Amino acid sequence: MVLSSASSRELELLEREEPIVLPGDVLVHVRACGVCRTDLHIVDGELPVSDFPLVPGHEIVGVVEDIGDGVTDLFPGDRVGISWLGHTCGECGYCQSGRENLCPDARFTGYQVDGGYAEYVVADARYVFKIPDLYSDADAAPLLCAGLIGYRAYRMTGDAKRLGLYGYGAAAHIIAQVAVHQGRRVYAFTSPGDSNAQSLALSLGATWAGASTEPPPEALDAAIIFAPVGALVPEALSHVVPGGSVVCAGIHMSDLPSFPYRALWGERVVRSVANLTRQDALDFLALAPTVPVKTRVHSYSLGDAVLVIES
Repeated sequence: MVLSSASSRELELLEREEPIVLPGDVLVHVRACGVCRTDLHIVDGELPVSDFPLVPGHEIVGVVEDIGDGVTDLFPGDRVGISWLGHTCGECGYCQSGRENLCPDARFTGYQVDGGYAEYVVADARYVFKIPDLYSDADAAPLLCAGLIGYRAYRMTGDAKRLGLYGYGAAAHIIAQVAVHQGRRVYAFTSPGDSNAQSLALSLGATWAGASTEPPPEALDAAIIFAPVGALVPEALSHVVPGGSVVCAGIHMSDLPSFPYRALWGERVVRSVANLTRQDALDFLALAPTVPVKTRVHSYSLGDAVLVIES
């Protein structure tokens, strides 16, 4: 399924040649690929694409079909996952200090390199991860972005015991399970009137669930904003204790409105999360089965990707 141009705003089903495996790469036969909010931003033009045609998709689960020269830790037949961060230079200061998520030459799966809305995908073997046996292909797919980016954002909240989650979608429903498992109190903020999301949050162990316009029953130590809505930043700040933090987890967010300095004062922190590191992936994929994290998925055929993106 290919995004052919900046003006197309929809995906097209095409036959293409099987991609070539270069040194350091692996060829993966795709079994499932999740639909991420970032895919919507790409198709809608909110994240500009520099090179067309493009195959989106970066929550990829599949089986290694072939390996390139120099690949020593993956083999044909391995079931693996491929996520958003698809390539880094390996040489800059960020890469050398374990912060390859900030590499200025990073390339991203389904954005600058072809992704998983296809039968086959080629990926840099350094950013391909073995999938825990506990998960089916479809159930594992959301772990590769909603899980990994959510987990990185979650780690940025430190030891916060009272955690607010704004935007209760794929990432929040995964990270809520981790937080509850680790003994934290979770407060879920949803769109006003979204009783289904609130019921889901409570069923997964949230202490409280309500609209994003409501105050929580107690002050928060930290909050994560998964919804791409800049106006939620000052809203979350108003409910965070001094010394607390608000973490913005999305790659795209509407502009933040002006807010008074007193909302930030008291050593409160607002920070963003960019991409993920390999260590994030290794740590989260080892942790998820121990919780165990359970995902909720709906399966579609590849040809239905247009319908899924538009909905």
